[in-house]
Amino acid sequence: MAGKKITVLASAICIFVLAGFSPYCSLAAETVKDSNASSPTDGKIRIVLVGDSTVTDKQGWGLGFSRFLTDKAACINTARGGRSSKSFINEGLWTEALAIKGDYYLIQFGHNDEPNKGKRTTDPNTTYREFMSKYIDETRAIGAKPILVTSLVRRQWDKSGNGKINSSLVPYVEAVKKLAKEKNVPVVDLHASSKKLCEQLGKEKCWEFSPIKDNNEFDNTHLNAKGSVMFARLVVEELIKAAPELKPYFRSEPVSDANTPAKVSTGSAQ
Repeated sequence: MAGKKITVLASAICIFVLAGFSPYCSLAAETVKDSNASSPTDGKIRIVLVGDSTVTDKQGWGLGFSRFLTDKAACINTARGGRSSKSFINEGLWTEALAIKGDYYLIQFGHNDEPNKGKRTTDPNTTYREFMSKYIDETRAIGAKPILVTSLVRRQWDKSGNGKINSSLVPYVEAVKKLAKEKNVPVVDLHASSKKLCEQLGKEKCWEFSPIKDNNEFDNTHLNAKGSVMFARLVVEELIKAAPELKPYFRSEPVSDANTPAKVSTGSAQ
C-alpha cells in the first residue's frame, strides 16, 4: 500500500514538472503534492504568476518577485517562454494554472501577441481583449482575484540617440488598461514604470541587467538576475498600491539569493 502511494505521488510530481511550472518561486512542497487541497500552503496566500518569458524565473521578473515575499505567502510561477495570451490558453497551460486554485493571479502577456508571431499573434483591439477577458472571468469564477500587469517594456531605443524608447507594445498596454477599467480589475502598469526607469538609466546602464545572446549582443527584452530584482521591485511597489491588502505579504527589501538554486530554461519571448 505504501509503495502504491509513493508511486502515485512520484507520478504527480513528474506531471507537474513536465507541465513546465518553475520550481523556484517560493512554492511550498504541499502545493506540488496536492494543488486541490483545502490548505496546500499551510495557510499562506497563493500568488500565481501567468505570462511569457519576461515573467519567468529564468529570464523575467518572477524570481526577483519571490524574493520580496514574506513567509506568509507562496508564489507559483506558471509563466512559460514564447507564449501569447492565445497560445497559453490553447496549449492547456491556463487550465493547469487554474487548477492550482490560487488566491491571486498576476497576468502579463503582450510580447508574443505582437504581429509576425505566427499563430500566437492577437489583435490588441479584438482577440487580445477576448483572451485577456477570459483570464479575468475564469480567475473570478474560482473565487480568486485577477490582477493585470502591462508588458515589461522592450528596450527599443530611438535611433536618433535621444535616449527615449519607442515601444512597440503600446497597443497591447492600452488594451490592458482599458479592459482593467471596464472590468474593475487592479492593474500594475509595469510597462510605464519599466520604460521610465530604463530611460532614466540610459542605454549603457541598462546593459548591466540585460542578458547576452548567443551572438554576443545584448538582449533588450529579457532580464538577468540583477534585472529580475530591479523590475520585480517595480511590480511589488505598484501591486501593493493596486491591492493594498497584499502589503503585509511583502518585504521592503528582497531576501538574499545566496541559496537560490540554479535556474532552468523556460523558453523565451521571441
